[in-house]
Amino acid sequence: MSRTPARFDRGHTDDLLSFLAAGPSPYHAVAAAAERLEKAGFRQVRETDAWDGSSGGKYVLRGGAVIAWYVPEGAEPHTPFRIVGAHTDSPNLRVKPLPDSGAHGWRQIAVEVYGGTLLNTWLDRDLGLAGRLTLRDGTEQLINVDRPLLRVPQLAIHLDRQVNEGLKLDRQKHMQPVWGLGEVGEGDLIRFLEQEAGLARGSVTGWDLMTHSVEPPAYLGRDRELVAGPRMDNLISVHAGTAALTAAAASGDLSYIPVLAAFDHEENGSQSDTGAEGPLLGSVLERSVFARGGNVEDRARAFAGTICLSSDTGHAVHPNYSERHDPTHLPRANGGPILKVNVNQRYATDGSGRAVFAAACEKAGVPWQTFVSNNAMPCGTTIGPITAARHGIRTVDIGVAILSMHSARELCGADDPHLLANALTAFLES
Repeated sequence: MSRTPARFDRGHTDDLLSFLAAGPSPYHAVAAAAERLEKAGFRQVRETDAWDGSSGGKYVLRGGAVIAWYVPEGAEPHTPFRIVGAHTDSPNLRVKPLPDSGAHGWRQIAVEVYGGTLLNTWLDRDLGLAGRLTLRDGTEQLINVDRPLLRVPQLAIHLDRQVNEGLKLDRQKHMQPVWGLGEVGEGDLIRFLEQEAGLARGSVTGWDLMTHSVEPPAYLGRDRELVAGPRMDNLISVHAGTAALTAAAASGDLSYIPVLAAFDHEENGSQSDTGAEGPLLGSVLERSVFARGGNVEDRARAFAGTICLSSDTGHAVHPNYSERHDPTHLPRANGGPILKVNVNQRYATDGSGRAVFAAACEKAGVPWQTFVSNNAMPCGTTIGPITAARHGIRTVDIGVAILSMHSARELCGADDPHLLANALTAFLES
C-alpha cells in the first residue's frame, strides 16, 4: 500500500461542494456534469441521431444518467475502453402521483421512500423539492425549490417517553411532510410548482420529484479537514469521474478510450432504462465501435480489453461502532480511496483488478486502503458486479470511505475526493 502523504486540493473540494449543491436530483446532477463536459469541449449526441466516427469528446444524456467518452485521434474500432462507473441517485423521499394530502388542518405532501434511507435523518429537517416536470408537449423542465418548504415533524418526547430506547417509524404514517395549514386542495402542489417555474397553469402533466435538505454542504471540524453534505453517495464519484475524464481528454496521447458512465436507480437495484442493468452503456460503447467502422469482431475485441472502475462510497471505520467493521480492514477518512472486496461477488474486485487499481494509485502518488465487510454483517453491493456480468467487462470496485451512508447528510474526509479524482485520472490515462 502506498504511504504517500495526502495533499489537500482546496479547489477540487470547493468545486465538489458546488456540485453537491447543484445536484438535488439525478436530473440536476447530470446537468451539472454536462455543464463541466461542455466547458471541456465535449458535445452532446442524441441517441436518435446517426453517429459519426469523429474524434473528440461526446456525451449522451438519458433521464438521470450520463455516458461520456473521448475518442483520441487515430483510435481503431477495436480500441478498448477505460470506464469510470458511478451512480447519480441517493436515498430520499419522493412525491407520489397524487401528492396532495393532509389531516386535522395540516396540509401535507404524500411521499414514497426511495432506496435504503436512514429515515430518522429526514425528521425535523428543512426540506426543499427538486426534480423534473414533464409538460403537455412532451418537453421536460428541471425544477428546484431550494428553500425550506417541507418538514417531517417528529413526535414530541412527552408523547413517546420510550423514544430514546428505540425509535420506530412507520414509512406510511410517520414520513409524510407538512407544508402548510388549511384545507387540502387537489392539484395544489403542481400548481405551486408551475408558478415557481414560470409555467402556464395546467401545462404540467407528469413529474418526478424528490425532497432534499436545504442545508448547504460545508467543511467541518477544527481544521476543516472533513466535509459534511448531502448525496455524497454517490455524487463524490460522479464529480471525480467527470474531472478525471476531462483531465484525461486534455492529456493528449491515450491508448484507451476513456469513459464516464453515471447511472440512475442504483439505490433500488439498477433495473431501469437508465440503470446499470439496462442496455444504455452497452449500446453507447457498441455504437462508438460501429461509428468508427468496426464490426461485431471489433466490438468483441474492444470489450475484451476494457476495464471498469466502479466508484461508489464505502464505510469508513466508525469511532463509536468499530466492532461492526472487520478488525483488520478499517478504512480511515483522508486515508485515500478504498478498494472494495467481497468474495461472494457483491463487489466485482479480484486479484487482477487489485493490481490495476494499485498501479493507478501508484502512478498518481495516491495512498489507498482496502475495505472488506465483517463476516457477521451482510455486504452491500454496487453497479460493479452488474457491469461485469452484463457486458463481460473486467470490473473493480473502489470508492471513498464515508460515515453516515444513506443519511440525509453524510460525512467524508476533505482530502479523499481529490485523491479519488487523481487515481481515476491516472487510470483513464494509463
